[in-house]
Amino acid sequence: MKKTTNLLIMVTILLFSAVAMAQSTITGTIVEAGTNLPLPGANVIEKGTSNGVTTDFDGNFSITTRENSGEIVITYIGYNSKTIAFSGNMALGNVEMASSQVGLEEIQIIASVAVDRKTPVAVSTVRKESIQLKLGNQEFPEILKSTPGVFVTRNGGGFGDGEVTMRGFNSENVAVLINGIPVNDMENGRVFWSNWAGLGSVTSSIQSQRGLGAAKIAVPSIGGTINTITESTDSEKGGFVGFDVGNDGYTRYGAKVSTGLQENGLAVTAYADRTVGDATYADGTNFQAVSYFLNVSYKLNDAHKLAFNVFGAKQRHGQRQNRSLINDYRQSDRGIRYNPDWGYKNGQITNIEDNFYHKPLMSINHYWRINDITTLSTSLYGSTGTGGGGGTAGDEQGKFTNADYKFGNFGPVNLDRIVDENIARGAQGASAILRASRNDHVWLGALSVLNTEINDYLDLNIGADYRYYVGEHFQEVTDLLGGQYFLSDDDINNPNRATLVGDKINYHDKGYHQWIGGFAQAEYDKDDFTAFAAINFNNSRYQREDFFQKLDSDPAQLTDAKNFFAVGGKFGASYRFDSMHNVFFNAGYFERVPFLDDVWLNFTNDDFNEGVKNQKITSFEIGYGLRSEKLAANVNVYNTIWKNRTLTADQGTGENLITANINGLEALHQGVEVDFEYRPFDFITVTGMVSFGDWTWNNNVTDVPFFDIDRNPVLNADGSARTTDIFLKGVPVGRSAQTTSALGLSVRLSQKTSFTWDYNFYDRYYADFNLQSRNTAATLETKPWKVPSYFLSDIILKHDFEFGPFNATIIGRINNLLDEEFINRADDGVDNDAATALVFFGQGRTFSISTKINF
Repeated sequence: MKKTTNLLIMVTILLFSAVAMAQSTITGTIVEAGTNLPLPGANVIEKGTSNGVTTDFDGNFSITTRENSGEIVITYIGYNSKTIAFSGNMALGNVEMASSQVGLEEIQIIASVAVDRKTPVAVSTVRKESIQLKLGNQEFPEILKSTPGVFVTRNGGGFGDGEVTMRGFNSENVAVLINGIPVNDMENGRVFWSNWAGLGSVTSSIQSQRGLGAAKIAVPSIGGTINTITESTDSEKGGFVGFDVGNDGYTRYGAKVSTGLQENGLAVTAYADRTVGDATYADGTNFQAVSYFLNVSYKLNDAHKLAFNVFGAKQRHGQRQNRSLINDYRQSDRGIRYNPDWGYKNGQITNIEDNFYHKPLMSINHYWRINDITTLSTSLYGSTGTGGGGGTAGDEQGKFTNADYKFGNFGPVNLDRIVDENIARGAQGASAILRASRNDHVWLGALSVLNTEINDYLDLNIGADYRYYVGEHFQEVTDLLGGQYFLSDDDINNPNRATLVGDKINYHDKGYHQWIGGFAQAEYDKDDFTAFAAINFNNSRYQREDFFQKLDSDPAQLTDAKNFFAVGGKFGASYRFDSMHNVFFNAGYFERVPFLDDVWLNFTNDDFNEGVKNQKITSFEIGYGLRSEKLAANVNVYNTIWKNRTLTADQGTGENLITANINGLEALHQGVEVDFEYRPFDFITVTGMVSFGDWTWNNNVTDVPFFDIDRNPVLNADGSARTTDIFLKGVPVGRSAQTTSALGLSVRLSQKTSFTWDYNFYDRYYADFNLQSRNTAATLETKPWKVPSYFLSDIILKHDFEFGPFNATIIGRINNLLDEEFINRADDGVDNDAATALVFFGQGRTFSISTKINF
């Protein structure tokens, strides 16, 4: 018995020794080539097995192989894979991963990309892998919904009608850059995401820089900056075909192909897709879009590179523009899908409110390495926009909202009845028609950045920024609805016209905006200390030309030019105590010139706003970062004061819509943000964030004028102009949840399969203030209605597989898994309560399935 026991012990020892001899331990750090920045989350797999690990937050990995020799394969989305042979234990040190995109490093110079733990700003980056995993049929900015300080809604729910607020500032005050090119509207600062349908399929990364941000140029980044970097040209030959389906008839199919980098230095990548759907979720929001992207890169020599980009989307989609009472949704058979802005004509769905637009953006980039220490990056860009949004016109346009003209009290509009009544009017012409408000424009720009190394620790960036914009605005008849013509008396040069489809009505004007700016930024980086200081200036030159309210012979048809000059400066520093802890701060002051719409009041050349002033913003922020093997966390505290704010506020819906141009507001936005990422095991990642804001208005304003839907002043019964006082001091800022939190779980079930769960919570979300309920000092005692708090939950299942000789991926997503009913936009009512508030409900449960085959 004793001999048998000894024999078993010896055999066991020999077996364990054999296993130990067959294993190897490989360690290393995965970094980005050229920058040596760590790449957390890179996959390291023993070739031919399912044995693998992922890198930690500093790019480190340690893998114990099953064999004593073989190969490990390192992969990371957006970078060329790397295969390394091993034999026995090995310490690889830094392993550099080259970007799979030709010219991506040069694009990032123009785009002012922030570097984790070095650039002293609050920043969150969403990479290509996460975008492809989570986007589906969501709106592009919804990728950012788990980012601290960011609040994303779909607004009325139309395709591409989403809105992003950052630290309580609405989209006009959040700078949106694509490859460093500003895309906020040059007249009003707005961003129309429907113009960029398909952008998610060609995006390399999205970086949200909250607060002052890292952008060198002067942009309206009061709340922050959304910095989108598109793919450039793939360095390797290949491509993919993709097909998506989702709720309410959502269908998208597209393809991408790349030549790879040729021996002659030329590389071409092209992408196109088509997206259609019966609705996003709300009724009457049918959509169709064709998106395209082309990048041509050419390396002339080691000193010069050229890149040409063009991308855009031609789209049309139905909208839900008018918010409704909560009781209207309750009484409607369609519930939260209820939309009053569509109807039936000849048995076909007809959108009363819709959007149609095509805005291609083209750029030519030149990258010049002048010598070993100096580079010059220049981008010339241009964009043309054609299209607009639908609506109604006519003395009897109230029919479109009248319950008598609907199929049921809250059903779609019976447009056939309006057609019959217009036909019966005969030679009197139509009294209610459909029209479009057009905004056609031409936008040209140039951006150039010179970077030079003063010494080993100090870099200097100097640049120039030029933009020229002409926007033409008019309404045109789109459907006479059975009428012989539509009588228009708004054109002083041709009064009492009988207009037909395509003719201009109500207003016709042009806005001119010429922007000249410059900037300089010094960056110091030595050991564990990083600092920067930046200054910028810009001058906006405005003119307005009115073709309807001024005679063609009148020199006053074109106004004199008005110039507005603004300056800004910011500085900050970051210190890394060790590999785990760092702190930073930044502070700055900048001015923003008024929008063109604020320079001439009352939508006329005659009323130049003599009191218009630059808006003045002061901001301060401190932050702390923690990086350990398994945990990364950030804490930020900010304070932003905004003076001389101008604001356009709407009240009511349909023909009863009135608008107020408000000048001289002040606001205080301050808060705390915390986010973290925890990896207890290689196959599990937990993410989370909490954001608490304290955003309030700081003053009251007086004598604010009103305008109706046709841009005419609203009059009192005695014929005098209607004005109001607005009392806002201490009132919470609305339109964005002041408390948000998120929790996420990602589990790699196998090397080919993963599961993701995301949870988002929203609270302290106040309705936009009501112009009519804030007109006395007594109203300061009452806060706007607070939208009920709500949470949303999403799940995602991803599986990689082989489709013949090709690698393929299928991803299934369910958004709002529990079908939570919630309000994502609210205007306060006259009684500051739920009964009088006008709201948009958010989407219920939706789904999408994406399949992609790579070749």
